[in-house]
Amino acid sequence: MKLPAMLLVAGLSLLALAASLPAFAAETSVPLLNVTPGAGGQVIGVPGASLPWLLLFPFLPALLLAFTAFTRIAVVLFLLRQGLGSQSAPPNLVLMGLAVLLTIFVMSPALKTINAEAYQPYLAGSLSFNAAAEQAATPLKSFMLRQTRAEDLSLFTEGDPSIDPATVDPKRVESVPLAALAPAFLTSELKTAFQIGFMVILPFLVIDLVVAAVLTALGMIMLPPQLVSLPLKLLLFVTVDGWHLLVGSLIGSF
Repeated sequence: MKLPAMLLVAGLSLLALAASLPAFAAETSVPLLNVTPGAGGQVIGVPGASLPWLLLFPFLPALLLAFTAFTRIAVVLFLLRQGLGSQSAPPNLVLMGLAVLLTIFVMSPALKTINAEAYQPYLAGSLSFNAAAEQAATPLKSFMLRQTRAEDLSLFTEGDPSIDPATVDPKRVESVPLAALAPAFLTSELKTAFQIGFMVILPFLVIDLVVAAVLTALGMIMLPPQLVSLPLKLLLFVTVDGWHLLVGSLIGSF
C-alpha cells in the first residue's frame, strides 16, 4: 500500500474516536461553512454542528501520532541524542523522519487491515461512515490494547463514570472503549519509552562519569568533559552498530 493511502487509512482510523461520540455520530457529513444571502452580498458563517470539527482539526496530527507507535519511537530517539550530548546532531528533521518511517513499518499490518476492511469498502459505498469507522477502530484498538498496561487501562476505565469497569475485558477488544484506551495507551507508551531510554543512555552516563573523574584527577578542571566524552560516545555507538541495535530493539518491542 502506498504512503498516501496509508496516511488516509490512518486518518479514517482516527475518525473512529470521533464517531464513537454521540455528538459526532449523529451526522455522517457536516458542512464546514454556511453561505447565506446578506446585505451587499453573501454572508459566510460557521454552522454550530461543524464547530467541533474545526476545533479538532489543529490537533489531528498529534492525535493521529498518539494512537500509533510514534510516541515510543520518537521519545527513545530524542533520549538517545540527549545521552550522546549532541544538541543538534542528528537534527530534529532526521529524527522525526526516522520515527515516522519506523511507525509506518510497525503499524503496516494494522493499516493494511483497516484499508481492506474499512477504507476500501467505504470508498466503494458498501459501508457508511459510522460503520467504516467502527471497522477501522477494531485493528487499531487491538494494536493499542497489546501495548497498554492493565493498571493504566484501569485508571481511565474506573475514572470515567460512564464506563462500567465490570464490562471491560482486556481480552475482548470490543469491550474496551476507545475513549479510555487512547489515553491509557499513550501513558503506557511513555513509560515504556522512558524504560528503553534509560537503558540506552546508561552506557553514555558511565562514560561521562569516567571522563569527568579522569579530568579532575589530572587537574584539567577547565576543560569541558563534553569535549572529551562526545568522541568516545560516538566511537562506542558506532563500534557496537548502535543504530542497527536500537532500531531492531524498537521494532521488536511491539
